[in-house]
Amino acid sequence: MTTPAVSFEVFPPRSIDASFKLWDTAQALAPLEPRFFSVTYGAGGSTRDLTHDAAYTLHKTSGLPVAAHLTCVGASKTETMAIAQRFAKAGVTDLVALRGDAPEGSDGFTPHPEGFADAIALVDALARTGQFTLRVGAYPEKHPEAASQQANIDWLKAKIDAGASEAITQFFFEAETFLRFRDDCVKAGIDAPITPGILPITNWKNARKFALRCGTSVPLWLDQAFDAALRDDRHDLLARALCTELCSDLVDEGVDSLHFYTLNRPDLTREICHALGVTQAITGVQDVA
Repeated sequence: MTTPAVSFEVFPPRSIDASFKLWDTAQALAPLEPRFFSVTYGAGGSTRDLTHDAAYTLHKTSGLPVAAHLTCVGASKTETMAIAQRFAKAGVTDLVALRGDAPEGSDGFTPHPEGFADAIALVDALARTGQFTLRVGAYPEKHPEAASQQANIDWLKAKIDAGASEAITQFFFEAETFLRFRDDCVKAGIDAPITPGILPITNWKNARKFALRCGTSVPLWLDQAFDAALRDDRHDLLARALCTELCSDLVDEGVDSLHFYTLNRPDLTREICHALGVTQAITGVQDVA
């Protein structure tokens, strides 16, 4: 089996304890020489400054590429582009450009009166600066707000055509889900790399709840497997085996890069990477204590 390239998503800390957790995650995963770390952006732009600070610190201390998330939510075009320039000034020129989630309790996404209407407009504006490597999100299953899966794919193509160089998918539970989506994207004329997003399941109840909220199908067999594993206290063993098998199946079908949603919990992700042959390099994050 070919050894895949990997990348990891983390979220910015909101407390001192969370800061240590982020640092521990970086310490654990940087030696695997990821293509990049991505740093998320909270719903409604709620972690804007935290994302900037975490991305800057992670980039400076690890020496690794960092891809900061940037969304359209809650900011004018001028403000959004100023945030992008802050990232660039900090040495972070990889961005994951997203429409973004609406603030908690709202009725859904509403563009800022002077803001970008959607991710296509955001990608286009960022691409015109010539400063950034741009990645976008992709849904291997129909986005909850999309009229159809074909409309979903057409939207992704428009983001690629606007200037994005890669797409990273929402997580999924069966390899066929991604492979079918990849084939449909090729038929639609999308030639940019589409990297599958992988969620190592550290807590099945939470993962299932999140899956249903974002339109990810939960197969009956997976529900039954985790129900049995929880009864027998084998949750972690099952999670490791299933995620490793999922990744192996993808690699066997020609997937050469995987993006892991770590939830700032590195152990399971690291174990899966090791099982895939992604081994630790001698160098890693510098100790800046």
